[in-house]
Amino acid sequence: MNFTISDAHKLLNIIKARRDVRGNRFINTKVEDEKLDMILEAGICAPSVGYSQPWKFVIITDETIKETISRNFTDENAKAKVIFEDKSLYKQLKLEGIKEAPVNIAVLYEPKEEEVLGMTSMKRMGEYSVVCAVQNMWLMARALNIGVGWVSILDEVKVLETIEAKKDSQLIAYLCVGYVDEFYDESELKTLGWESEKLLKECVVRL
Repeated sequence: MNFTISDAHKLLNIIKARRDVRGNRFINTKVEDEKLDMILEAGICAPSVGYSQPWKFVIITDETIKETISRNFTDENAKAKVIFEDKSLYKQLKLEGIKEAPVNIAVLYEPKEEEVLGMTSMKRMGEYSVVCAVQNMWLMARALNIGVGWVSILDEVKVLETIEAKKDSQLIAYLCVGYVDEFYDESELKTLGWESEKLLKECVVRL
């Protein structure tokens, strides 16, 4: 299958339009099963080291479980506020949408017991493969005009206990998924001045 330069520009536009969505942006509209399946299918189409496909997707809509995860976030965020106490902006940030988003997805890495091709030297390649799946999901969601927020201020062990994950599983991403009232033109943290955007030339070394 060949693609056109127009296809490439469209893909780049989707990539540039991807946003990390906060809880104050989600609206109470159900995500259709067909579109959720498309997001998950995009995830399993990601590259994986040794074709290991080490991902597992736990779909969470149960309000009790979401409430437990939300309390987990609140506890961990209190610790983070101490770390960033010199940045007054931190306290103003809405950093998650666990209860607001209609769907939460815990994306797990499930390691294999046997050796995996490509992981004999770089042991974390399996985890990186799952991150590729997350990126695929995020881009597909954006193409469907569905928002995704990645919540990383969580106690991983408690999350895994809450969702009764298989032994040795690792939490790679906790995603909040749903329709939003709007997508910002720019990254929220960039707009608020948390960090400045790097230029391409700052990120490239040619040898």
